[in-house]
Amino acid sequence: MESLLRFTLLFFAFTTFLASASAHRDIVGGTLRLPSEAISRFFHEPENEGTRWAVLLAGSNGYWNYRHQADICHAYQLLRSGGVKEENIIVFMYDDIAYSEENPRPGVIINKPDGGDVYKGVPKDYTGKDVNVNNFFAALLGNKSALTGGSGKVVDSGPNDHIFVFYSDHGGPGILGMPVGPYLYANDLNEVLKKKHASGGYQSLVFYLEACESGSIFEGLLPEDINIYATTASNAVESSWGTYCPGEDPSPPAEYSTCLGDLYSISWMEDSDIHNLRTETLHQQYKLVKDRTLNGNAYYGSHVMQYGDVGISENLLFQYLGTNPANDNYTFVDENSLRTPSKAVNQRDADLIHFWEKFRKAPEGSSSKITAQKQVVEVMSHRMHIDNSVKLIGNLLFGTEKGPELLSAVRPAGKPLVDDWDCLKNMVRTFETHCGSLSQYGMKHMRTFANICNAGIHKDQMDEATAQACVSIPSNPWSSLERGFSA
Repeated sequence: MESLLRFTLLFFAFTTFLASASAHRDIVGGTLRLPSEAISRFFHEPENEGTRWAVLLAGSNGYWNYRHQADICHAYQLLRSGGVKEENIIVFMYDDIAYSEENPRPGVIINKPDGGDVYKGVPKDYTGKDVNVNNFFAALLGNKSALTGGSGKVVDSGPNDHIFVFYSDHGGPGILGMPVGPYLYANDLNEVLKKKHASGGYQSLVFYLEACESGSIFEGLLPEDINIYATTASNAVESSWGTYCPGEDPSPPAEYSTCLGDLYSISWMEDSDIHNLRTETLHQQYKLVKDRTLNGNAYYGSHVMQYGDVGISENLLFQYLGTNPANDNYTFVDENSLRTPSKAVNQRDADLIHFWEKFRKAPEGSSSKITAQKQVVEVMSHRMHIDNSVKLIGNLLFGTEKGPELLSAVRPAGKPLVDDWDCLKNMVRTFETHCGSLSQYGMKHMRTFANICNAGIHKDQMDEATAQACVSIPSNPWSSLERGFSA
């Protein structure tokens, strides 16, 4: 009898709620909200929805990598307009772009040609040398004692909370860049995510990843049963793409010589900027971003992928990003109304675009013309050195016939890049000891080093081959003499 009475009261309360919504149009914030939207809130917004947390990280530095920090700043503004509290958003960025002498608008960062300033108000939680793997992992795990520098802000989340992570940078098979210190390896990241889950630190976690070969970060590594859903800008074997670059349509303002954003990143953010995220799911956004990033299966585009607990993609974006009240009356349409650029730039070529633009625009005979020319030559020289060194090492280890095929081999889908991640790190360190830093361009060769490990090559064999291939380390700005080691 008591249960019947409880059910009757609940039913009465629910029908009264619907009637009220229908009669009064649920006036919220000065706008009319339809009954269907009120019902959506009733079903999708539980009283204890948990706290939203976000970690935003740009893993590069240098003005030629402008787009990564622009992506992160845009994401911060999106979250804040969605109602996510500043104390719950942790920002990692080198912070050398806004006031760079190359920035035509000092103190301003834009993420699209006609866009406003996305830099204003962004907290400087971790900048400069504090943007490193150790601090990223410590912040994600909520481990203040493991931090070195920075604001001390961490994800102090509980079992009912929802975490959003957005990482924008260069990458390669099994690796993501960092502006300082060693790069981030896929196995280490996935172990940290498992540790966060084991601690009961969230109800669900969503990870958006912008990088070349970004699918390799989760392929065969991210479990499907730890309440984590990840999407990546590309699959495990292809590049991601910069956009709003010089020469594109739309192109950046004439005074800019660099790409303003990344195609995957601007796709999910520009979609979020215009939608009511109370009514759009992660899966709906995934489909729109996938279509826009692939660019009609044209040459300029990549395959957006999803990993982990794909069931989470049925959740509303509101649960992670909040929503801008200005979009409350926007009705979601399952088609892409956002413009796809005429072409995009391979992430690894974006620096060349920048240096060439500087050279092209500099007055003839000027010192800036000479400097820009030197930068172009140094970049091309570094690339040739890395490519030729890796090729020669392969020939020395496996012969000229088997070497190229073995080093470029791709493992079946669902299988991780390498079996022994410590071996991979050792091979990279051995290469850099003799040949210099891989840098952002050389990350493309990580599959080569992984295949060397998978073939059973030992460190002493690698050491001998690299010593023969590289008699000295180049002394240009891209070498490990200035940039340190990747592993």
